Amino acid sequence: MKCFTFFLAAIATMASLVALIAPTPGHASGESAPAFVTEIPHGYRDWKWISSAHEAGNLNSIGALLGNDVATKAYRDGKLPFPDGTMLVALHYRYVPSEENNKIFGQAQSFVPGAPTNIQFMIKDSKKYAATGGWGFGHFANGKPGDAAFMKSCFPCHEKAKATDFVFTHYAP
Repeated sequence: MKCFTFFLAAIATMASLVALIAPTPGHASGESAPAFVTEIPHGYRDWKWISSAHEAGNLNSIGALLGNDVATKAYRDGKLPFPDGTMLVALHYRYVPSEENNKIFGQAQSFVPGAPTNIQFMIKDSKKYAATGGWGFGHFANGKPGDAAFMKSCFPCHEKAKATDFVFTHYAP
């Protein structure tokens, strides 16, 4: 009887351990993957410049696109689709006239970044973000991530750029 009780206890212990360490379906670490980027990648301000853009109209912004080393190499090599590990960040600012520069030029012709508006990320992980073309999208305003409802609009918009692996910006060498 003691052997039988010990045997049952051993089986129950093993089953409990297996349940505790088994990963959840869909993600290797056992945690379910978020639908979008929820943390700002460390060191992004040190990434290399890829291109700049001005968006007129209601946005009235100027932005810089930076990429990590994987992204920069892919852009320079013309590699599509972008490899896993590619990280892009778009830094957006209000587009404002530079009164200081315009005094020197003698006319209104100089515009510079004003107040920051948001930071947007794209991170390539073809397994983690398979449902969104292999890309995780992130939007941060005042250091806080966009909520799930807001983030649902990212992929449908980027899907229009499927021919360039869902990335709008071209490399400006």
